Amino acid sequence: MTKKRLVLHVALVAVLLSAPTLSQGSRFVSVRGKEIVGRNDSPLLLRGINLGNWLVPEGYMFKFDSATSPRLINEVFSELIGPEEAAAFWKEYRERYITREDIRFIRSLGLNSIRVPFHWRLFEPEEASGEAPGFALLDRLIRWCGEEGLGVILDMHCAPGGQTGDNIDDSWGYPFLFDSPGEQDWSIRIWKAIALRYRGDPTVIGYDLLNEPIPPFFDRERLNTLLEPLYRRIVGGIREVDTNHIVFLGGAQWNTNFGVFGPPFDAKAVYTFHKYWCDTTQAMVQEYVEYRERYGVPIWMGESGENRTEWIASFRRLQEKNNIGWCFWPYKKMDARSCIVTFDRPEEWEVVRTYANAARTSYAAIRALRPPREQVRAALRGFLERCQFDHVRQNKEYIEALGCMPGR
Repeated sequence: MTKKRLVLHVALVAVLLSAPTLSQGSRFVSVRGKEIVGRNDSPLLLRGINLGNWLVPEGYMFKFDSATSPRLINEVFSELIGPEEAAAFWKEYRERYITREDIRFIRSLGLNSIRVPFHWRLFEPEEASGEAPGFALLDRLIRWCGEEGLGVILDMHCAPGGQTGDNIDDSWGYPFLFDSPGEQDWSIRIWKAIALRYRGDPTVIGYDLLNEPIPPFFDRERLNTLLEPLYRRIVGGIREVDTNHIVFLGGAQWNTNFGVFGPPFDAKAVYTFHKYWCDTTQAMVQEYVEYRERYGVPIWMGESGENRTEWIASFRRLQEKNNIGWCFWPYKKMDARSCIVTFDRPEEWEVVRTYANAARTSYAAIRALRPPREQVRAALRGFLERCQFDHVRQNKEYIEALGCMPGR
């Protein structure tokens, strides 16, 4: 174990020792046969939205073309205003992008759940404080959701080493997780720490272990054989400390391929698929329905969206026709219609966007392209101001496509 990983391991041990104990009489969302069941022991159809771009920023939501992952976006901001100011921006960003008011509004629409994509690095202790910021962020969010009556699904969108090898997992261009015992062990430790911390909290529905693993453009025949064994190891770690919560297992090739799964190996497993830009016909979900019927386990559509409102409405109705819970993507975006709420681009944003999209292939290019720092600061201040709930607008057609009524 490296010195850095040893420090992280010690920090996680501290989290484990301080975790709350299971409260007697708590009721949890669970699994019964092919159904997800609520705390009242009745079937529960999950109707939710993803908090995309909050704990895992994505370049397209900043209107960037090539700076697509969290690491690349941070490089842009660090080059423009320096690493210290960039770090301060991200800290403030996480405070403002999702607030109590956002959670209250989501619940007012009639939705009953949220999925929270998170980056593994949020569970890496920061040098200044020695603490991992991820737990404080999740603690607060889960508290808000509990007070509003929303269930929470925690999603490791970016795993150590990378499970996709693309921008969405902030990796180095390949799913190295599957070939790295060390990164697998670290992923298990993070999940075990999360599970122990929230094992007694009924607001948490469960743990979505790996988002969209193994895309189709790598050696998928080999990698696909490694996915379920890794899931078994992660679930084994979680079950050492938490037998209350659901584990969500996503298929290979962007959560579309259930052919990698054998019979279910956990009594509280839900199998999850994602679909984008497909036909809204029965054929699009039939593979998953057949898996449910064959093994008597629940299935869940954990991501879809980024499409016309007519498509959103049609695909949502398809899920409900098949008794499949759903969670569309995303809740909030800048200057967009394919989301629940949106906000205007700040003044001066084109200055940042132009720089981010330029070919910054040398230090000379960075010096030549860098705009005045005060312009950049004004643009970033504008972003932090406008992304807050008081400044967003509802996309009423999108909300109605989800079967909800626009809120107040």
